Amino acid sequence: MNKTILSAAINLGVEFSACTTQSNSNSQTQKVEKMEISNKQKVVALLKSIETAAQEPVGYINPDKYIQHNLGVADGLAGFGAVLQQLPPNSAKVNTVRAFQDGDYVFTHTDYNFFGPKIGFDIFRFENGKIVEHWDNLQETPANPNPSGHTMIDGATDIKDLDKTEANKTLVRNFVDDILVNGRMEKLSGYFDGDNYIQHNPNIPDQLSGLGATLEALGKQGIFLKYDKIHKVLGEGNFVLVVSEGHFGKDYNAFYDLFRVENGKIAEHWDVIEPMTPKENWKNNNGKF
Repeated sequence: MNKTILSAAINLGVEFSACTTQSNSNSQTQKVEKMEISNKQKVVALLKSIETAAQEPVGYINPDKYIQHNLGVADGLAGFGAVLQQLPPNSAKVNTVRAFQDGDYVFTHTDYNFFGPKIGFDIFRFENGKIVEHWDNLQETPANPNPSGHTMIDGATDIKDLDKTEANKTLVRNFVDDILVNGRMEKLSGYFDGDNYIQHNPNIPDQLSGLGATLEALGKQGIFLKYDKIHKVLGEGNFVLVVSEGHFGKDYNAFYDLFRVENGKIAEHWDVIEPMTPKENWKNNNGKF
């Protein structure tokens, strides 16, 4: 299965060029336009191909430019194919639960079995309809739900309030900057509708008071959460993803936080926390962010 995708990735440049030269007539152009799918659909299909070994979605990647930010994967299509070749046969499972688009970026929230069960966020950047860059964050799927019975992947999925995308991105960026980067805890309650807050972090219960109690308990153990820098804020409608780096206790991590906004307040939260890979173990030089 994975060798098939690897071969497709390696041969894609030749195959795609041949297909392009054959599409000159107006009728053929019209057929191509009718078959065109959205960037969001391309990403979902590409991720699913990890499981199915479908070759066509590999064609959504630019064969001459694919910048990889997963530090365990080499650059380019060859690096992508090499990782797939290492997967045990028929082991991969991919269920993308949420997919969003913000300009040239598509970001997804996916339940994986990829060298073991994992929850992941992926970000893809497009140029001229082709994927040219990829970032991700992966965390091992916990065996049990969190204290409020939520998993890392369940919850709301409907995208609403498209006209409020930029306002919601500003709200969430300000929340992360105020609370998680600068520790302005006096502003915390202003971002929430009273105590209402649905939490999908594996270790934290629902409600704003649940978050506060957990952080207080950790603080008494000398474990503190501190974000150092925000790298990306992407959104579509009522969902906003923030990509950051910082520390949780002594660990240096990449934080991907997805927030759902309702009526101008933060209503729901999912996250994936991944320890930063030591530089000596990097398989590309593009950096995590």
